[in-house]
Amino acid sequence: MKPKHLLVIRNSALGDVAMTAPVLQQLLQQYPELRLTVVTTPAFSPIFAPLERTDVIGLDKRGRHKGFFGIYKLFQELRSANRFDAIADLHNVLRSTILRNLFRLTGIPVAKIDKGRKEKKELTRKENKKLVQLKTSFQRYADVFAALGFPVKLDKEVQPYAKQTLPAAAASLFHPGKIHIGIAPFAKHGEKMYPVDKMLLVIQQLHSADQHQLFLLGGGKEEVKLLNEWAEQFPGIINLAGKFSFSEELAIISNLDKMISMDSANMHLASLFGVPVVSIWGATHPYAGFYGWGQKAEHAAQVDLYCRPCSVFGNKPCYRGDHACMEQLPESLVMEKVFQI
Repeated sequence: MKPKHLLVIRNSALGDVAMTAPVLQQLLQQYPELRLTVVTTPAFSPIFAPLERTDVIGLDKRGRHKGFFGIYKLFQELRSANRFDAIADLHNVLRSTILRNLFRLTGIPVAKIDKGRKEKKELTRKENKKLVQLKTSFQRYADVFAALGFPVKLDKEVQPYAKQTLPAAAASLFHPGKIHIGIAPFAKHGEKMYPVDKMLLVIQQLHSADQHQLFLLGGGKEEVKLLNEWAEQFPGIINLAGKFSFSEELAIISNLDKMISMDSANMHLASLFGVPVVSIWGATHPYAGFYGWGQKAEHAAQVDLYCRPCSVFGNKPCYRGDHACMEQLPESLVMEKVFQI
């Protein structure tokens, strides 16, 4: 039987891209004749490195693949180098719509993700919320492959990736016998961030316990500056921000015993390696379908408020003006969940 070759379009935020990996891993496992080519942001390619039979093509959306003619150029590059049997659009935005439709015009089957916008609007509206668990993004990705003739049975007990070998520069950072805890206090949107003063109290309590070794994670310039200040304030804390490549940081995350994060990419990166995560939720909610792969529901730290959730991605300002979803979330609850693991 001739192997099937699918083109997977998944160019989005880091957390969304990371959520794709568990589904692709089980897809490849259940269809050993299958081969994948993934189009994504070049910087995110290490996420797919452990997958077998998978090639990654970088989308240069600010350079040669910018605009309609750039997407057409990408289409020509992909078509000249490969022969695809089907196109799976896991992004479904204007850019990916143009690309998949160019392939559709050549007679190749295509399928796109249903993002469930209607039910997400009902979940986040101010009045008469429908506070129910929606279909997860993992299942929405799986539905795309099912539409192409490759139904995937998702098993959340399966850990996608094995623990990786620590990079030489980080091997000496891990002290034997300690409980290694990663702390990722930032998120893309402020409404998803635990207040800095409250996070510092969590760090202070964890730091005071001799059995803990804490690692700080972040990426932006201002984030690195703040984490450097915290590392100086609490001797012995390791600030990883800005010191390692993305591949190296993934290897470090895979060696953690626990993670504390917001509803952010680090939750999903830790989930790839089966690292249990205490995730802190404010404006957003796990019901929207973006909870970490294989994470236990009881490890989510959140408070019940009539206004939650007020947005799917946390990109809308608090209409109450008091950010109660985070301000009323006690540090003791976060600590309780850390010790539950």
